[in-house]
Amino acid sequence: MKKIVIFDMDGTLIDSKKDITISVNYVRKTNHNLPPLSEEFIVDAINKEVRNLPKLFYNTEIYEEKDRILFEKHYKEQCIEHPYLYDGVQEMLERLHVKGVKLSVATNAPTQFALTMLEHLHVADLFDMIVGADKVQASKPHPDMIHKILNFYSYDAKKDKAWMVGDNSKDIKSAHNAGIEAIFAAWGFSAHGTHTVVVKDPKEIVDIVLQ
Repeated sequence: MKKIVIFDMDGTLIDSKKDITISVNYVRKTNHNLPPLSEEFIVDAINKEVRNLPKLFYNTEIYEEKDRILFEKHYKEQCIEHPYLYDGVQEMLERLHVKGVKLSVATNAPTQFALTMLEHLHVADLFDMIVGADKVQASKPHPDMIHKILNFYSYDAKKDKAWMVGDNSKDIKSAHNAGIEAIFAAWGFSAHGTHTVVVKDPKEIVDIVLQ
């Protein structure tokens, strides 16, 4: 029996809110001459289940190409300035890896940023796949990313076990849509989850997966 754990990245494995905020505010000032937003506002906006981020961040109805290009150019350099792994995450990943659990990442961030940050934090090698939104037709809560990863492992629902770990309702819904179990991580961007399985410390994931 294979055991597979798929992780969201921002707000689950790493705290990246400072650099996201800096890059969003850079685009606001450069392209729109708007005042800066707080980290709290930006995290809350990202985690809303239904929202219009271009409107919230740049006061535009759609995500304009000039804003996307500038954000990605700025964030490419900015994204490794301040990110850090949440307490206990590295130990949790290493423990699962040693026990033969298959580990992957499914993030709505572009794959290049995910690879850059996880390599910078010296954990990229623990993952078999790192899948960003650019690698699939539809991002979470659509199950495309999870299906891509499960297919890589030749996952058999009748004999294997798989979990999606995330800090957002979109992570939980993507797990449900893919027919796998979900674990809500309450140490990251969202402190309160309504899902059945809520963990407050990464070591709880080890207990769930290895039991």
